[in-house]
Amino acid sequence: MFASSEVLFEAPNWTPGGDLVVNGNGGLFQVTDGLEEIELGGVPAINNDHVVSPDGTTVYVSAEDGQLYAVPLTGGAGRRVTNDRGPGFHHYLHGVSPDGDTLAYIGLEWVDGRRVTNVWTIPSAGGADVQVTDDEFADDGSEYSPDGKWIYFNSERAAAVPGHAQLFRIAVGNAEIEQLTFDERVNWFPHPAPDGSSVAYVSFPPGTEGHPADIDDVRLRLLLPSGEFRELARLFGGQGTMNVPSWSPDSTQFAYVAYPL
Repeated sequence: MFASSEVLFEAPNWTPGGDLVVNGNGGLFQVTDGLEEIELGGVPAINNDHVVSPDGTTVYVSAEDGQLYAVPLTGGAGRRVTNDRGPGFHHYLHGVSPDGDTLAYIGLEWVDGRRVTNVWTIPSAGGADVQVTDDEFADDGSEYSPDGKWIYFNSERAAAVPGHAQLFRIAVGNAEIEQLTFDERVNWFPHPAPDGSSVAYVSFPPGTEGHPADIDDVRLRLLLPSGEFRELARLFGGQGTMNVPSWSPDSTQFAYVAYPL
């Protein structure tokens, strides 16, 4: 366990070498004996959506200007990845394909005064965006399966009331959508294990809308291949608890952040 009373850190990633990376105070840090800040090379302040490339050389970050950037994990000059889709469009990064070639992000835009989110992809080297979902359901947390054939995400597309998100996955290339969870709780941020054995996710109390920062009774669960779930922990947490790929490279553990009262 690592604790800090000075930096509100969030969203832990693992590097291929087994180190942890977190964000906080608009910056990015590697967890060693303390928090060692990673130089972002002129990138604007970042939020808590970031992923590490499969080869461990690059970290991709979502900045507060709404764009995605690539930064060497050892620190250095940042490179903007995303295109200009207008002042009201924001990119929120959640996944990278197993080959490192493609990023999966949530595109947020305003349509006739309504907040609309969809799953998008873009080459990690830069290039044309591809819109994966095209509807007005609230989608978030898009992340690739270990074989690259699916993008997992949470969505309100099956909700009878606002906020009742469940877990889904969409097939890459043919848009086949499969619902994965069907319970009374609000389920977010699916993270497939690298070995494909299970999917870790965050489960919020019924009636939770969005993913607030401070929630009692947050639960960390594993979705098993049978469709059943196994509950691992209950904690006080929220949107920074586990909203990016959080598994260790060997699939034996995952990292999360709790915010004790």
